[in-house]
Amino acid sequence: MRSGQDRGRAGPGVRGHVLDAATAVGLAWLAAYATLDPPGPVLTGPAWVAWLAGAAVGLPLAVRRRWPLPVLGIVAASAATATALGAVGTGVIWVTYLPVAVALYSAAAATGPVAAVAVLAGGLAGPAATIPWLYHRFGIDPADAPGSEAPLWWQVELGVVAVAVAAAWAVGRVVRWRRTVQADLAGQFARDAVSAERLRIARELHDIVGHSMSLIAVKATVANHIADERPAETRAALLTIEQTSRAALTEIRRLLDVLRSDTDPAADPAADLSPSPGTADLPDLAERLRSAGLRVELRMEGTDSLPQAVDLTVFRIVQESLTNVVRHAGVSRCQVTVRAGDGGVRIEVLDDGRAPRPSASVRRRAGQGLIGMRERVATYGGALTVGPRPEGGFQVVADIPYAAAGSPHATAGDPCVGMEGTA
Repeated sequence: MRSGQDRGRAGPGVRGHVLDAATAVGLAWLAAYATLDPPGPVLTGPAWVAWLAGAAVGLPLAVRRRWPLPVLGIVAASAATATALGAVGTGVIWVTYLPVAVALYSAAAATGPVAAVAVLAGGLAGPAATIPWLYHRFGIDPADAPGSEAPLWWQVELGVVAVAVAAAWAVGRVVRWRRTVQADLAGQFARDAVSAERLRIARELHDIVGHSMSLIAVKATVANHIADERPAETRAALLTIEQTSRAALTEIRRLLDVLRSDTDPAADPAADLSPSPGTADLPDLAERLRSAGLRVELRMEGTDSLPQAVDLTVFRIVQESLTNVVRHAGVSRCQVTVRAGDGGVRIEVLDDGRAPRPSASVRRRAGQGLIGMRERVATYGGALTVGPRPEGGFQVVADIPYAAAGSPHATAGDPCVGMEGTA
């Protein structure tokens, strides 16, 4: 988390440096002026002593952000020395310690808890030792300045200084805590983003491998049974296996290239030139699934202008649905309809299968696929219906809303919206 905190303490820029310089000059002038024209007894030495003391306690603040601890040490030591020598404004000694409070704020915001307690103790030790000493050494008494606007008691002076210094330290600790919380939140957001990306890639791999291996297994079984009797169909099955395996390898390589480009700065950004699959690839997908025992009818309307993310989602839902069709026996006809328009796309995958109850392992695999489909649809706040048809067979129906490019009514995608149907 140090990196996040370091970013939170990044350089203030030109504006910050100008502000720090102005603050340093202003507090230096204020400390010198308060010394030359105090409510209590006036400085008996030359005026340049007051200006020197003011410069010593104020000007180092110009670099307080860059070196908070050294600046605090210099300013605190200068203020304590000026107090012990009487180069302060009696009655308003707190003005001399305003730079100490500012420096203590910066140190408290830049250090850990142990160091922060140490700097607070150091910041309070100086005035606690020197202010009573000043009053005792010079014999300052309220009777010395009956018309003073400020009470000339060292207890009051020390109390005001202590409150100012402690308040500045407390504000610095609060700022430090907020920076830590922000850094933790940024780290958590980064970890969540990584987890989400891993989940997305896992879902993509599940769809690619699950569909491809299921189709290859079916086609290999068909080719094995009809190799001698129908060599033409055997070659067609082998061709489908070749095309499916090549397509799967291409998609897996694309995903791995994305991972490599995220982790390897030297990776070639042009290494992956193949686009993500979409509705334009559905005819090829349907063609690979067609065989003597399964007829796939594909209808598409208005899919040319789908956003890329929605286009990929539609492809994956159809792919997973057809994979489940291939896995189940007794299906002779499957109808796929993708219709887009009016800010939404509707997907219907209907089959006429009357398969026996699948085994537990098949149900588990299908369940994972249905979970993936539900998550994809829920991302867009859509609705998914999965279950048997009243007239027989099985259906997968998904309605996905989306906003056209440039539309101000983009769908946020609530994962809790539109989840209906049975798995």
